[in-house]
Amino acid sequence: MSASDELPTIFAETPVALAPFYPIAELPVNTFLESIVVRSDGTLFVSSHLDGKILRIGSDGVPVVHAAIAGKATGLTLTPLGNLLLTAWNSENLSTVFTITPQGDVAVLVTLPDAVFLNGLTPLAEGSYLIADSYRGTIWELNEPKKSVRIWLEHPALARSSEDKEFPAVNGLKVYGNVLYASNTEKMQLVKIPIQPDGQPGEPEIFVQPINLDDFAFDREGNLYGTTHIYNSVVKIAPDGSVTIVAQAEQGMTGSTALAFGRTKNDLTSIYVVTNGGMSFPPPTGLEPARIVRLDIGIAGQPLL
Repeated sequence: MSASDELPTIFAETPVALAPFYPIAELPVNTFLESIVVRSDGTLFVSSHLDGKILRIGSDGVPVVHAAIAGKATGLTLTPLGNLLLTAWNSENLSTVFTITPQGDVAVLVTLPDAVFLNGLTPLAEGSYLIADSYRGTIWELNEPKKSVRIWLEHPALARSSEDKEFPAVNGLKVYGNVLYASNTEKMQLVKIPIQPDGQPGEPEIFVQPINLDDFAFDREGNLYGTTHIYNSVVKIAPDGSVTIVAQAEQGMTGSTALAFGRTKNDLTSIYVVTNGGMSFPPPTGLEPARIVRLDIGIAGQPLL
């Protein structure tokens, strides 16, 4: 039995409409690329989880080290001032949010002694960001100007089915309209959480299941594009919940962990995908290099700006 056969066959009947793909960069086997953001000038920033590095990729497609921490790097987002926010563990395995300047200078923004596994993060309001805690089953709210953190939502829909499960629960986070979407990877669910007028969460509800999602992004029409990680693919989820596979292992998606839309006039209809080469669930053919791949999803996939 192959490795892929050991997984639940949740995509066995899913329609396939493959997008054109263009390899951008390749990194050595056992490189765990974890998160990606795209600056307005087209520069890519990618977190390398295990060695705590933030890679910068410009128009030449060559990854260079932009910054590094003594710890493990997870989620990334950009602030309006052009800084990066990074969720991570520091050298003492303490959950930490770092800020990284455009020049690559790193500073601790805040530490979270009560957090367990900080993961994806996304803007909520001016100066405010939501952070997934994949093992605690919590979403934290970070106030960047005040350097303060509080629990925004702790709920069974965000938690693992049991504490002995290794796969992360709440993982990717994105806001579309007045709703926060959260992937619960371990439960194979995509959860919708209404955002109330005062910025507080409403009652979570399951939007799509079973669906194995890691990170994801929305286009302006409300279509979600998501990485499936151990399923080695990228899927499109329409507003009605229907799912289509748009890229597979043959397009370089082995161990797809995160994606982000392009932001220049030349790549607004493209998404950039990062992978770990199958480190979390090795394919039968063995681990592959980590990759950064551009998918052209066409005019209908213009990003939400």
